Amino acid sequence: MKSEKVTAVFLGRRRWYDDACGTALAMELVGERWSMLIVRELMFGARRFGELKASLPGISANVLTQRLEGLEAARILKRHRLPPPASVQVYELTAWGYEAEGAIKALGAWAARSPDHDPMLPLSSASMMLSLRTMIDPVKARACPDCTVAFTFGAESFLARLVDGDLPIVRGAGEADVHFTTNARIMANIVYGKWPIEEAEAAGELVFAGNRALARQFIDLFHLPAKAKVE
Repeated sequence: MKSEKVTAVFLGRRRWYDDACGTALAMELVGERWSMLIVRELMFGARRFGELKASLPGISANVLTQRLEGLEAARILKRHRLPPPASVQVYELTAWGYEAEGAIKALGAWAARSPDHDPMLPLSSASMMLSLRTMIDPVKARACPDCTVAFTFGAESFLARLVDGDLPIVRGAGEADVHFTTNARIMANIVYGKWPIEEAEAAGELVFAGNRALARQFIDLFHLPAKAKVE
């Protein structure tokens, strides 16, 4: 029987690639502009439409709507309404959607080695938190005392719990051994640029509370990777 090439329809549009490779399918799922960054923003819990748009200032409301619909059709995220008194619609990753974290971290760590990577560009709060989970030194982390570190970036709060070298991070406020109140850009300068806490405080860019020695130990767990030698 003569074979016939078929161009399949995927998520309401024609496929980009006629390729069975998982990498090709991954590009079908999250390869459109903004899609992977939306997944990144949802990695720490459900978000409202307005919150997502505020975290991705370059995206239009129309494109955000399209990408959310595509990711929902792909079963990467779901939408639901919060119970009263909030009663608002939010978007949240499915259990399978959350599994994308490993791929996003690996891709981010690889790209950070590019000579073209500019760590001084703007970044969102979720991006800063995901970078901590990506760039942590597991050997140093296992030697560091267990602790809880709180971050307040404007209206957003996160709690990171360093336990046995692992660093789970959740949205929300709570008791902590160390508390940084600043913004994501300044936090990146402190963590990766090693800007001293006291200098950031003196400049009015940081409000710090907690154990300073422990905070310095925590900051020392994170470093950007060396640039790749590109020939």
